[in-house]
Amino acid sequence: MAYSMTGFGRGEKVFDTRKYSIEIKSVNSRFCDISIRMPRMFNYLDGDIRRVITDRLLRGKIDVFINYEDQGEAGQTVTVNAGLAKEYSEAAKAIAALTGREDDFGVARLATMQDVLSVTQNEINEDQASKELMETLNAAIDGMLAMRQREGENLVATILTKITSLEAIREEVVTRAPEVVEAYKQKLSARINDILTSDQREFYDDNRLAAEVAIFADKCAIDEEMARLSSHFSQARKILSDESTVGKKMDFLVQEINREINTTGSKANDIEITSRVLTMKNLVEEIREQIQNLV
Repeated sequence: MAYSMTGFGRGEKVFDTRKYSIEIKSVNSRFCDISIRMPRMFNYLDGDIRRVITDRLLRGKIDVFINYEDQGEAGQTVTVNAGLAKEYSEAAKAIAALTGREDDFGVARLATMQDVLSVTQNEINEDQASKELMETLNAAIDGMLAMRQREGENLVATILTKITSLEAIREEVVTRAPEVVEAYKQKLSARINDILTSDQREFYDDNRLAAEVAIFADKCAIDEEMARLSSHFSQARKILSDESTVGKKMDFLVQEINREINTTGSKANDIEITSRVLTMKNLVEEIREQIQNLV
C-alpha cells in the first residue's frame, strides 16, 4: 500500500509527573528533510530521533515539535539572584529618600523584577528520558502513518482511474492506426487517377502505389509504442498495488510512458491520433503531479 508524504501525527504520554507531547507534520520532498524543535535538555537524543523518523517515514519535509513538562517537586528549581535582589532593594530605598516618599517596595514586587528569580530544569535520568521520549515519538509517528496511508489510498485510487483512461485511449489509437494507412492509400490512389490520363494510366505500375503505401506504413507504424505502453500501464498497476515505496519508481515509469506517447504523436501523421495523444499527455502530467506526493 502506497503512502502519501503529507500527514500529521500527535503523541502524548505521561510517566508519573513527567508529560511528553510530540507533534509531527510533513509535506512532500525528494529527500527526508527533518527539522526538530525541542528543549535543550534533549539535545543528546537528536541523532536517535532523526534515525527513528528516517527509518519509519522514509521521505518528506518533516517538522517535529517536542514539549516536556515535569510537574513533580524534583522537576524544577527556583533560584534567587541575591545580589540583584539586594541592588533592586537598595535602589528602591534611594528613590524613596530622594523623593521623600515612603519605601513601599515590598518582597512580592521585588520578586517580579527581571532576573531576580530564575526557574531551571533539574537534571534528568537520560536513559529513562530516552525510553519515554521514544515511546511518545513512535506514538506520534503511528498517527502520522495512519493519516499518510489514508491520503496514499486516495491518491492511488485517483491515479489508477487515470491509468484506466489512458488504457482506453490506447485501445482507440490501436484501432485507428490501420485506418490511417488505408486512408492514405485511398487518397494517394485518387490523386493518381486524377493526374493520369486514360492513356497514361495504361502504362502505370500499381506496384509503385503499393511501395509508396508500404513506406508510409513503415514511417507511421506505432505497434512497438503501443505494446510498450500496455506493458508500462500493467507495471504501474503492479507497483501501486503491491509496494509501499512507489514515488521514485512511478516517477521513472511516468517518464517512460510520456516518451512513448510523444513518439506516437510524432509518427502517427493523423489528426485523430494526435488529438488522443494530447489527451494522454494531459493525463500523464496529472499523474506526474500526484506521484510527487507519494513516498
